[in-house]
Amino acid sequence: MEIYRIGVRLYMIMETADNFSFEAKRKADAENPKVREWEDFVWQYQQALPMAKEGEKWLMMTKIFDLKNKS
Repeated sequence: MEIYRIGVRLYMIMETADNFSFEAKRKADAENPKVREWEDFVWQYQQALPMAKEGEKWLMMTKIFDLKNKS
């Protein structure tokens, strides 16, 4: 996992196995007190995107270009 910052925006890149599940990660994170503590702490420094649902921080992005896979 890598997290980048510019201004008030964070950008996270996760490299995962083929069987990775965001739903399973959300569930595990919600059940982990240390993760909840961290998320509550950093949320005060973050701003939700206009299209985010209430309390939603991380949203999926669409890759629009990848130089390595250019045909």
